[in-house]
Amino acid sequence: MFNTLTETQAVWLSQVVLILGFVLTFALGFLAQSTHFCTMGAVIDVFSYGSWTRACQVLVAMGVSMIGFAVFCAYGWVDPLKTLYATDRLYWLSDALGGTLFGVGMVLASGCGNKTLVRMGTGNLKSWVVFLFMGFAALATLKGITAVVRVNWLDTAFVRINGGVDLAHFMFGPRLSTITYSLMRFANAEWILLGFGVGVMVIMVAWIMSLLTAPHERELQRLRSFLPGVGVGLLITLAWGLSGYVGHVMEHPVSLEEAYLASSSGRIESLSFVAPMAYLIDWLIYFSDQSKLLNYGAVCALGVIAGSFVSGCFNGSLRWEGFGSPTDLGLHLIGAILMGIGGVLAMGCTFGQGISSLSTLSINAMEVVVFIVLGAWLGFKIQMQALE
Repeated sequence: MFNTLTETQAVWLSQVVLILGFVLTFALGFLAQSTHFCTMGAVIDVFSYGSWTRACQVLVAMGVSMIGFAVFCAYGWVDPLKTLYATDRLYWLSDALGGTLFGVGMVLASGCGNKTLVRMGTGNLKSWVVFLFMGFAALATLKGITAVVRVNWLDTAFVRINGGVDLAHFMFGPRLSTITYSLMRFANAEWILLGFGVGVMVIMVAWIMSLLTAPHERELQRLRSFLPGVGVGLLITLAWGLSGYVGHVMEHPVSLEEAYLASSSGRIESLSFVAPMAYLIDWLIYFSDQSKLLNYGAVCALGVIAGSFVSGCFNGSLRWEGFGSPTDLGLHLIGAILMGIGGVLAMGCTFGQGISSLSTLSINAMEVVVFIVLGAWLGFKIQMQALE
């Protein structure tokens, strides 16, 4: 965190944030491709085979990111009141509709936003098509025709909760919820958040260990089954620190206001992969427009693609893959559009809301996750009927 910078120093620091963001997501892309970490796959494995291996990896990632975010808050490295997901509004309609649309879409399109980027890096042409349609649908929902519906109708349906829409509010009441994200008279209240994260992690690990006795889950006995979740959780945590601490300046030399450099929202961001696709497409289309700057989210999308490509080179999984039939093409196009619209409505994807936002104990994130799972189940049923 820096107090004051010259304009040249601010530009330099923005570039540092972008480079480090690329490095973090390069590692994420490499990890996801080499270990097959996939949030959509985790849900479908449970529905199809009753296998909880990848679901446990996702749960571990959630627990690790909760603990990491709590530690950063406790030491004052990240201000939880200034994250992208901090709000006093529960967007119940946008969360429900957006989560459901995204859940259906990710199944029809064979993967969530992160998985799409990972597959792009290994030569999957279907994912390149999904990226384009998903990015344009997201851009339209951010600024275009579907944004009119989102802003004028869906986002007006909310419940305002004094103190913030976080689990602490519902656990301890409005007054303590507010204090939880600031200073407490007798203790640093962020340790409450840390304690909750540790508790969740302990419960998750105990539950995972209980699965070791299940015959169909014997593969969980291998320690490496847990490691992808730990790695993803740590990367999410580091992304919070990069945006909220490294990129934080108390007074920007141009605006003379507090700023989080390279952030598209002007707030602290972690990892999400719906709106960043839109930002990346927007930057590519208007590349010669000097006002269009490459932001943190767009660079993170590029990092995942690059990391996946390098991983594919190492394990020999690079290959061209196209659509098998017109039905296959149609399902992917519909899925991509639903993900683009749904991801913006819900303010995130399985990474953005399912891990990053959930690490802040956001109630909005919890609602979105429930409806993403419901949507994935609906998408699974639709896909099975369409392919019969």
